[in-house]
Amino acid sequence: MSTKKHEDCENKQKNPIGVTLCQEIDMEEKILGRVPTELQNGGDTKYPTVVIREFESEDQVHVQRIFAEGMMEMIFDTAFRGLKCHPESVLLYFTMTAVSFLLTMCWWVIGLLLVFVLGGRYFWSTRVIHGYMEEAMNKDMGHIEEFYMNSPDSHMWVAVLDGQVVGIVAAVGQKKGGFVELKRMSVDRRCRRCGVGIALGSKVMEFAKIQGYTTVVLGTTAYSPAAHKLYQRLGFQCREVINGYVSNGTTPSLLERIFYRVQHHHYRLEVKNMSLNIH
Repeated sequence: MSTKKHEDCENKQKNPIGVTLCQEIDMEEKILGRVPTELQNGGDTKYPTVVIREFESEDQVHVQRIFAEGMMEMIFDTAFRGLKCHPESVLLYFTMTAVSFLLTMCWWVIGLLLVFVLGGRYFWSTRVIHGYMEEAMNKDMGHIEEFYMNSPDSHMWVAVLDGQVVGIVAAVGQKKGGFVELKRMSVDRRCRRCGVGIALGSKVMEFAKIQGYTTVVLGTTAYSPAAHKLYQRLGFQCREVINGYVSNGTTPSLLERIFYRVQHHHYRLEVKNMSLNIH
């Protein structure tokens, strides 16, 4: 965020329907049992105001853009950053390299194989994630009003900072299971580290309590440490990690199994006895 934007944000008066970062930090510290240094010292540090409001039909273009940009970031993460989390894939690629060298005794073949492996990972990550985005656009993300706003057990919110939509989150309740699923949380990368994610996550927790649910769950294949730190700061605990996760109803090809593998983290948060004060 530019210096001018930051200054404007700091000088903005508190919106009655907004959530200031000071309030978010106060809520967060209640969860973590800490008090910010600025508040301990009696400082008058000012924070920008993040407004969390219900999704409106005119937000759809901005919501879809933020969703798509967030998904596109995952291509690089899945293809390259995530490789260190899959020793079985590393072992497979090393075996392929060793066998190729023993058969050809040519270093240029090894170099070509390396390009083939990295290119294959990028290609399949792009293909799978684009397929996922297309499926989402044909379902909830293409029909947000219909999917999220017509039932008391589902909802979508947007985060507004400096008058711009900079984040999204949705909640879908499951009465039979007694839980709410946090979905589609994404923040414009230019506005991260501004408390937007905390404010969005807190809104879902508040929604779950108001609707009488006891638990909030989420699933993610993100490899970004920042994403997992955010969930942990909100109070979520990782209950299960599935290696080589495959979406329901899909049968990956052999090449996809070789070049595209992800870990699916299942997070869970009990909100029944949690006290939230974010108004």
